[in-house]
Amino acid sequence: MMTTQVGAGTYTLAPLHADDIPEIVEIERESFAVMWPAGAYRKEIQSNRMAQYLVLRYRPAPGEIVPPLPVRPEQRPFPLSLLPWLHPAVREPDPTGPSVVGYAGLWLMVDEAHITTVAVRRAFRGRGLGKALMLAMLDCARDLGARMVTLEVRKSNAIAIKMYEELGFRQQGVRRRYYTDNGEDALIMWSEELSAPSARQRLDAAKRALRERVRWEHADS
Repeated sequence: MMTTQVGAGTYTLAPLHADDIPEIVEIERESFAVMWPAGAYRKEIQSNRMAQYLVLRYRPAPGEIVPPLPVRPEQRPFPLSLLPWLHPAVREPDPTGPSVVGYAGLWLMVDEAHITTVAVRRAFRGRGLGKALMLAMLDCARDLGARMVTLEVRKSNAIAIKMYEELGFRQQGVRRRYYTDNGEDALIMWSEELSAPSARQRLDAAKRALRERVRWEHADS
């Protein structure tokens, strides 16, 4: 069978559904030192009217085999955290690949939107998918009536900070020792006014440039 480069298939943005949560949790384990439990996502989509979550689904191209996703054990509270993990779980290879390769979410608070999470599966990073998710979140925030968007990012995460700055975010403060895994500071970043002509021009230009690298579609459900 002829193989195809990973990432040559079709991407689709769609609302998060309960069936997506197991894959969301796997990507969280791969992406974050401290993760949300699956139940938190179920609660978000079932009862939090302020929350909006999107997933980026992927349909592989003919002949493409997506690599398996390694799964880390969940963080366990002390003293269970002292117990060794002798055999970390690894997901079995799937010739068709996972259906979800990234996700993002926000909370709407009056006229401000707070980005709660953005993550992309490791094998699909470096293709602009994180920026595609952020552009979708900014569109979502604007559609919901948000005036501005805010987020926190690790002070050491230079790649994410650069991406946010390209989308018009600027540092407005610091949350000291915000991250509980290592006590790292978080930078507080805010977008410009979403209705401002400069913001619309910036985001439209970002979409055009990104679509030269990756194309995505929108699903209604």
